[in-house]
Amino acid sequence: MSVPPTMPTARAGFFSSLFDLNFSRVVTTRVVKWLYLIVIVLVAIGLIGYIVTAIISGSVVAIILAVIIGPLVALLYIIMARIFFEVLVAIFRILETNREIAFLERQQLNHMQGGAPQPVAPPPPPAA
Repeated sequence: MSVPPTMPTARAGFFSSLFDLNFSRVVTTRVVKWLYLIVIVLVAIGLIGYIVTAIISGSVVAIILAVIIGPLVALLYIIMARIFFEVLVAIFRILETNREIAFLERQQLNHMQGGAPQPVAPPPPPAA
């Protein structure tokens, strides 16, 4: 028994996928790591700004709260962002898996009906 071919996909460039008006190629899985990095940087800048503002205010209570509570709140924001992005990536991986399953089912149905096998492109390189 032979192994069924993988779904042929063309790995288009980022901008080509970005302006794909048919939405046949997804961009989300390519940009999610950069969006997460941006969230981390923005949360860090916000935390530093909050601590600097507390120091400028001169209130000892505000400084203590900024140093203790600020990092905890920043950590919670980063955790929430991570969970959001993981759910988003999981949804898009389900989409990709469903596309591959549908392709394999069509290939199997075509083979069972005695049709000529479809040409199969080499598998795409793994996403970076």
